[in-house]
Amino acid sequence: MTRASSFAGVILAAGDSSRMSRDKALLPWPPPAAGQATSTETFLSAAIRSLAQATEFVVVVVGKNEAALAPIIYAQGASLVVNPDSSRGQFSSLQVGLHEVLNRGRDAAMVTLVDRPPVSTTTVQTLHDAFEAADQNVWAVVPDFSGKHGHPYLIGREMMEAFLRVPPTSIARDIEHRHQEHIQYLHVDDPLVALNINTPEDYAGLARVTVDR
Repeated sequence: MTRASSFAGVILAAGDSSRMSRDKALLPWPPPAAGQATSTETFLSAAIRSLAQATEFVVVVVGKNEAALAPIIYAQGASLVVNPDSSRGQFSSLQVGLHEVLNRGRDAAMVTLVDRPPVSTTTVQTLHDAFEAADQNVWAVVPDFSGKHGHPYLIGREMMEAFLRVPPTSIARDIEHRHQEHIQYLHVDDPLVALNINTPEDYAGLARVTVDR
């Protein structure tokens, strides 16, 4: 039996981007290649548009950077929720976002991090379709590229509740591994699902990846 889920998008953007020395949410997307003008699109605006393809609404979890990100969030038709103590770590932001999803009556979420490059339209739709087609024993669909798991991942109510039952200092991967039998790993032909942009060097290397796509 397949399911008919009501998806929300969740973007975690409350981190301080200490290794990048600037807010990763505001990095231009795509990264400028040599000789090209800098895009007016950002990681955040592109992430919102990416998730909006397959969700009813998108929530961005912010922290101390609320004032800087709010104009972009609202311009893209998304909403924001504030993590009151983002120093507790990324998982605490995930819990804040999932509480918002449940409070708004949705039972599934497509989750990504603002420092993950927005994946292709095809990838988003493939993940969405896989979750819709999965049986009720599947609580999450996680993309896989060359053996590396990534984002965005899709979770149903059961996995959301599992995430919300543990302390805010937990690690999502650990919770996922406790429920391994309920996770479907889906191969996708999109290297961007597995990239994590933390440093200026990572960002510079990303320009080469996107040019080659």
